[in-house]
Amino acid sequence: MLKYILKRLLQMIPTVLGVILLTFILFNVVGGDLAATALGKKVSLQSLEDFDAQRGFDKPLFFGSRTTTRAYGDHDFANGPGAWIARSNTTYSAESKTVRIAAGALVNPMAFKVRPGNEYEWTVLYRGTGTLEGTALDAVDWTSAKVRFQGGTAAGFSTDGQPLEIRTLKLRKLMGRPFDSQLLFYMNQLAHGNFGKSESLKQPVSTLLKDGVVASLSLTIPIFLIGMVAAITLSLVCAFFRDTWIDRFFVIFSVALMSINYLVYIVAGQYFLSYKMGLFPVWGYESWRYLILPVTIGIISMLGANIRFYRSVMLEEMYKDYVRTALAKGVGKPRVLFVHVLKNAMIPIITNVIIAIPYLYTGSLLLESFFGIPGLGYLGISSILASDIDVVRALVLIGALLFVASNLLTDLCYAAADPRVKLK
Repeated sequence: MLKYILKRLLQMIPTVLGVILLTFILFNVVGGDLAATALGKKVSLQSLEDFDAQRGFDKPLFFGSRTTTRAYGDHDFANGPGAWIARSNTTYSAESKTVRIAAGALVNPMAFKVRPGNEYEWTVLYRGTGTLEGTALDAVDWTSAKVRFQGGTAAGFSTDGQPLEIRTLKLRKLMGRPFDSQLLFYMNQLAHGNFGKSESLKQPVSTLLKDGVVASLSLTIPIFLIGMVAAITLSLVCAFFRDTWIDRFFVIFSVALMSINYLVYIVAGQYFLSYKMGLFPVWGYESWRYLILPVTIGIISMLGANIRFYRSVMLEEMYKDYVRTALAKGVGKPRVLFVHVLKNAMIPIITNVIIAIPYLYTGSLLLESFFGIPGLGYLGISSILASDIDVVRALVLIGALLFVASNLLTDLCYAAADPRVKLK
């Protein structure tokens, strides 16, 4: 078995890397402008640039020698003057689709001063005479030029005796290493156990996860264990008394539980049991008493679906040949159920149980939100509402990795439950 486990762990490496890559693509590529999402669109470009620098968003996605900067966005004056219309000493010509810098003018088009230590490059399509970052520009016809300069020393354009016309202009930050990218930055963070920093709570994400996981597990583990035992036990009762009023009662009971919305249980429990009767606290996480009501609601809400599932599994086993043979030989019905049927029904039960394990970590979003339990579910909802990118990304990644680990655990449990399953 040890050899099989080691082999599976090695096979999981590309899967884990794939999960990390997919998480990176979802947030860094598909997610759009993460800085604007987290800080809002009304903050300064300097603040957005600082946010990018702290989280590695100011690098190329995968590789590259150049990357954009918020100090200046690419501009083709065929699309209009943009922010240049408010600049003094410049005029926009709609006919020629150019901006003209007047003679004897000094114009720095950057929104803020780029930080020292980095090298930048202007790419400009121009004609006329002037300088850009101290580099002479002199062309009668339209000419493209690239001008490099060091951060902290930018002065922009200057003209002397003649004006300078510009048709396109863009700014890039030069990268010293082509693979110094957002992906490498993210992988390096994960390798050091660093999930970033919460922008809304101003704490490391790893600290928030450690603080929240205890509260989540104290809620989800009792719901999981008690609910599983109760559902399997009642399903065995249904199988034992199949086609009787007891079986039909539990079928109707489970369908009724499934038909009621999850929020109804929460609101009704809080109103009647907490507010009206005063049996349980309504809000907080100070002692075990605060968990009784949410745990009870969690068990009841999942009981209906689990009874229906486990009952169908048990009844499917009940009609097989080995059960009829055992009963014909005089084996008692309770022994057939609890020894033979339950053992042979373990494969689908294990599958259903292990699928639920990753959700224990992430907590119960609604229960934690409505009862004020500071778990990871509550943290996830708060982070989504606050657009706290680092927290949401960490929760998604860890949840996905737990599903990967669950696959290995499933195979090991299959082999333990069924001797016919061989680990090879």
